[in-house]
Amino acid sequence: MEEILSFFDDLKLFWADFGGFLFKKFHFSFIRFEESKSTFVNALYKQRGKLSRKLIHTGMALLSGAGMMIAPVIAQEFPGTSVNPWEIESNPQVLSATTESDSIETLVSEKVRDGIKEYVVEEGDTVASIAKKFGIDEDTIRWQNNLVKDRIKVGQTLQILPVGGIAHKVSKGDTVYSIAKKYDTEAQGIVDFPFNTFTNDETFELAIGQIVIVPDGVKPQEIPLAPRIRQITPDAGAVVASGQFVWPTSGTITQNYSWYHPGTDIANRGLPNVLAADSGRVTYAGCLTYGYGCHVRIDHDNGYTTLYAHLSQIFVNVGQTVSRGMALGRMGSTGRSTGPHLHFEVAKNGVKLNPLTVLR
Repeated sequence: MEEILSFFDDLKLFWADFGGFLFKKFHFSFIRFEESKSTFVNALYKQRGKLSRKLIHTGMALLSGAGMMIAPVIAQEFPGTSVNPWEIESNPQVLSATTESDSIETLVSEKVRDGIKEYVVEEGDTVASIAKKFGIDEDTIRWQNNLVKDRIKVGQTLQILPVGGIAHKVSKGDTVYSIAKKYDTEAQGIVDFPFNTFTNDETFELAIGQIVIVPDGVKPQEIPLAPRIRQITPDAGAVVASGQFVWPTSGTITQNYSWYHPGTDIANRGLPNVLAADSGRVTYAGCLTYGYGCHVRIDHDNGYTTLYAHLSQIFVNVGQTVSRGMALGRMGSTGRSTGPHLHFEVAKNGVKLNPLTVLR
């Protein structure tokens, strides 16, 4: 019995000594690793980024090499699916949008234009055909290129704006409000255009010399070919012929639906109540310091959802059911807004629609 106890005592002592040995070994290794790392980091810090390009290039080379080495291994995991890219037959067909007409037409890419594009006039072009080709109005082309009586000639280079309106070069003292006033439009449209940048996104401060796109702007002392009509909404809650939606508020429509602005803006300095366009359940009622600001979202349980943004007050809570015409809140200017207005959106099955298609 004493021999067994002595054996266990020796075993205990062995594991204690072995554990101490491992601890010291790893402890000193860790210390040496930390010292090496500190030396390496200090060397890099002293270089102040001078080695960054070399390190990036070396890292990318190592990653590329590793990818080339493991690619065959990964390919073997999927037998029968390997493809040699050099053996793929090229498709000689050229995609086109030809019609029965034999006329030649330049096709413009459908990619969203983020700035001013240059276009060289071709044989048969007119201001009207160019405007149609780029999806803008004729006045925009006239004003941007200072055209007189729509005179253009083959080979002439025209500047094409991404949307209908005016391009403005910022001068000292310009603000989004003064620019909007100059071109008889709303400051909110300038702010909402996604490719207009600001030195301060909270105050919408502009940099001197930058080019700002002014959607729907009108050149001073010019009469548009198609005069704009200020659209006034009916009284809030007025039921339209379809009987599906009511107008969420009353005021002036200051900005319509577009690819970069998926809703309708209705402005009214009287800050009227905002009403539910149809009955449903509130799925969001809260405030953000950016974007929509204080807003409400309603699910109408038929595939439709509506959103009411930039509110100054909210009268409902999440989960609450509301009836058509019920007050959801009060118009305001919270979030990314330049003045009191309601931003109203309609979506069906997740796809945003032009609200005017369901409100009239």
